[in-house]
Amino acid sequence: MANKSGVLHSLMLIFITWRGNMRCCAITVDPPEDLAVLDSGRLGQMQITWSPPSCLTKMTECRPQYQLEYFNTYKNNWEILRTPSRTYGAQFDPSKDVHIRVYTILNGECTNNTMIMSENCTEMILKPPSTGLLGTEAKAFICVYHNMENLECSWTRGLKTPPSALQNLYFWHRSLDQAVECPSYILSGGVRKGCNFPGKYLPEFTDIYFCVNGSSREGPLKATFFSLQIQNQVKVTAPDKLHLQTSSDTELEFHWENPTGRLPAHCLEWEVRHHHVGAEGKISLNHIHTEKPSLTLPFSNSSKRNCFKVRSRLNSYCVDQSFWSDWSLETCHPDVDSRETTLGREMNSVSIYIYIAVVIIVVLVVCLCVWAAVNMRKSGPQKKVDSLLPKLLTNNLSQRVSKIYSGKKTCTDVVI
Repeated sequence: MANKSGVLHSLMLIFITWRGNMRCCAITVDPPEDLAVLDSGRLGQMQITWSPPSCLTKMTECRPQYQLEYFNTYKNNWEILRTPSRTYGAQFDPSKDVHIRVYTILNGECTNNTMIMSENCTEMILKPPSTGLLGTEAKAFICVYHNMENLECSWTRGLKTPPSALQNLYFWHRSLDQAVECPSYILSGGVRKGCNFPGKYLPEFTDIYFCVNGSSREGPLKATFFSLQIQNQVKVTAPDKLHLQTSSDTELEFHWENPTGRLPAHCLEWEVRHHHVGAEGKISLNHIHTEKPSLTLPFSNSSKRNCFKVRSRLNSYCVDQSFWSDWSLETCHPDVDSRETTLGREMNSVSIYIYIAVVIIVVLVVCLCVWAAVNMRKSGPQKKVDSLLPKLLTNNLSQRVSKIYSGKKTCTDVVI
């Protein structure tokens, strides 16, 4: 009888424990506890930690999992993941709210192999620190990976940034222990406006986080944060070797060379700008996309002119985004530039002849002026004698006339 009562007592304890666990886990399982966020000092890299609910501390039949949800301020969406761990590292923009939610999940013998998640969650919202002068944050931050050879980042100052302020750029990625300052600043008028990263200074296909902050006499500047992967910032150099020819009376072949450097040829796509002038002066403009560095178009001898420009970028199969290169120089068929060059040379020859003629005329005029001036100086005394003779002749004639008419009272002097 005693043995029976002991067995019954044991069964009752097991039943009560099972009922308690089922009550805790099946319907009212609690969310995790002690949710905390620790800043590692790596431009927003934070460690999220939590503890299992107290009702699961003695449970061995089921190993709890957790569903972590946090708002990715760089991608502007919610990230959701499940993990058996009680810690997770995530990147946040320290200038924006940090929003985190954690749920408890059970699945195993304790739940009859049915997955159960807590109805409630443990939630945390952290507000950013209100440090830095308003209106002093960096604007228009952009990075360009030129030909996949060197990265150049630039920004503009905020409207209220003091003239004496000194701005700094720091960056971090998972291969670094701590944030690192810009290796080579780009200056404009003595003011930092960008940063140059030569060669393979930064890794590709890796999230890189940037911070632009600064200081001034008025106080610290407001920090701004950015995130990118450099392979998505590539700008290819403009094509510079273009070849245009007619393969027959009906086809026009246009091809160009791939840019040099580390750029993979299979990742390039091209856009061709075709400017066509028909026989009757009709003008058409077309944009043609191609994945090959060549193009064959129908051709007619009646066409007056066909002109082409090309630009390129990395396609979406290799990167998420990229910049278009600048347009190449224009090449035309027929080669109008060569005719214009010949005409220009002829015009230059004519201009040279005109300049020579003008110089000769000017020299002749100057010589004539000098010759005339010399003759004037040599003939100066003779001119004075010649000018006195009329005066002397006039005076003598006046005296003679006065004598002839002296007996008469008609006139005393006659001036001729």
